[in-house]
Amino acid sequence: MEAHAIDDGAATITALLASDVRLFREGLEQVLRGVADIEVVGCASCAAETLDQVRGAGPSVVLLDMAMDGAYSVAKQVARVSRITKVVALGMPESEADVLSCASVGVAGYVTRAASLSDALEAIRAAARGEVRCSPRIAGFLFRHIATLSSERPRPDSIAGLTARESQILRLLQQGLSNKMISRTLGIELPTVKNHVHSILGKLGVHRRAEAVSLLHRNGTDPI
Repeated sequence: MEAHAIDDGAATITALLASDVRLFREGLEQVLRGVADIEVVGCASCAAETLDQVRGAGPSVVLLDMAMDGAYSVAKQVARVSRITKVVALGMPESEADVLSCASVGVAGYVTRAASLSDALEAIRAAARGEVRCSPRIAGFLFRHIATLSSERPRPDSIAGLTARESQILRLLQQGLSNKMISRTLGIELPTVKNHVHSILGKLGVHRRAEAVSLLHRNGTDPI
C-alpha cells in the first residue's frame, strides 16, 4: 500500500476511529497506518467506548462514522470530555439537513460518502489545525445558515429604540407572562398591551413573541 508522506517535522495527529462496522473500522485503521503524520491511538465500536477512549487518550481527532448509533450525541459530548479533540464526520450525506445537524453538535470536519481518501486526509489534517476542509456545497450550507442566524438577531439600535414601557413589557414576556397577565401586572388595558407587543415585534424584526424572547436569550441582551 502506498504511504502518504508529509513534510518532516510536522506534528503527529493522533486519531481515534469510531464505527460500529468492524470491516470499515479495521479497513480505515489499516489505511491510516500507512500515513506518516497520523497515529491511530484507538478504535471504538460504540458511543460509550468512544467517549471512554477520548477521556483516556485525548486524541487530536475522532473519526466518527455518522451511521453509528448515538453518533450525534457522541459528537456533542466530545467537546465536554476533551478540549483538544476535534470530530470529523465520516460517511455523511451531502444534504443541508445533515450538514447543519453536524454543525450544531460541534463537528469540525466533513467527509461525505463520495469523498476520496485524499479528501479524508485533508479533512483530518485541517481539523487538527483548527480549520474546516469541506466541499463548496457544504460550505454553502454553512454560510447560508450563518447568514440566516445573523439576520434573525435583533440589532442593538432596534433594542435601544424600545420605549421604557416596551422594555418593561418585553421583560415580562421573557418571564412568560401572557398579555392578560401583563395587563393585570402593569394595571393597563389589554388592548394597550397588545399594541405594545405589536410594536416590540416590529422593532425587533420578528413575527411572534416567542421569537423575540428566543432572540434576546441567544444574544444575551437585557432589555432593561
